[in-house]
Amino acid sequence: MKIQDLLRKDVMLLDLQATEKTAVIEEMIKSLTDHGYVTDFETFKEGILAREALTSTGLGDGIAMPHSKNAAVKEATVLFAKSNKGVDYESLDGQATDLFFMIAAPEGANDTHLAALAELSQYLMKDGFADKLRQVTSADQVIELFDQASEKTEEPVQVPANEIGDFIVAVTACTTGIAHTYMAQEALQKVAAEMGVGIKVETNGASGVGNQLTAEDIRKAKAVIIAADKAVEMDRFDGKPLINRPVADGIRKTEELINLALSGDAEVYRAANGAKASTASNEKQSLGGAFYKHLMSGVSQMLPFVIGGGIMIALAFLIDGALGVPNENLGNLGSYHELASMFMKIGGAAFGLMLPVFAGYVATLSLKNQVW
Repeated sequence: MKIQDLLRKDVMLLDLQATEKTAVIEEMIKSLTDHGYVTDFETFKEGILAREALTSTGLGDGIAMPHSKNAAVKEATVLFAKSNKGVDYESLDGQATDLFFMIAAPEGANDTHLAALAELSQYLMKDGFADKLRQVTSADQVIELFDQASEKTEEPVQVPANEIGDFIVAVTACTTGIAHTYMAQEALQKVAAEMGVGIKVETNGASGVGNQLTAEDIRKAKAVIIAADKAVEMDRFDGKPLINRPVADGIRKTEELINLALSGDAEVYRAANGAKASTASNEKQSLGGAFYKHLMSGVSQMLPFVIGGGIMIALAFLIDGALGVPNENLGNLGSYHELASMFMKIGGAAFGLMLPVFAGYVATLSLKNQVW
């Protein structure tokens, strides 16, 4: 599937009338609902505004990409709209916005749809492409322009290091994983190529992790750039100089980020657990390591049963030994043997064997010190 398959000619607005951000959003949503691609105006609007509240989707250079993965979307659609007046869209560069791509993705959007949406960022990063869009006068011309630009079929996933050997790695991610993730990737790759800097950019998009960094990539990198609005796997970068910024900075402040990464002034990242991660996210844990992890997890989860059960048994044993009260008269405490049997079932035979020792030890100490 190509982005042209999602660009619906029937919903395009080549002369937006609204001049204020919310009104522009409503005008575009109305076109989507009127043509049946969105089933509920208010539900979809709520999703769009929620995304705008996080960070403006006005990317700068006159382009905005409002988007929502939303239950009200019937069919994946991209609406192209053009304003001949320009709109104050609270863009990241503070300039007026005149080109809009409203992305409507259903909650169950498949990887094919998401990949096509990600492709949109590649076109918008092409030199002169946006200016050509500003000149179109018909929906057919919009599709034709994308067809002409589709000669670029392969995205650069890694820019080789220059002769000095400068090489950095980056991770891009936005909350929805549809637009900004890939815009930041494209910007970082493009600017790095212009600067003669080697780079590999991992994307954490809606369809999963793309172009994943390996342990070798991270080892070779002079520094790491994180341009993300959501959590990404960080422990693997322990001990590396790291810049952590919003995804918008990956799009708008690309050269600044790369220069900082190369300057040697970036703060060295330390993982929360204080231990250096020895494997990248795509490396599998050893069988022995996995077994040990699950074993210790099971033990830690059983400790409350062991301790709590031991205390109860110790009390029963203490009462029985100190006061001479028969086990059957201990009421709700039950007998020592019944309690042991119960915790045998909960904790298994190993814990059942441990409990009498623990109970006897606590009871002996209690009698010796006349606690009762």
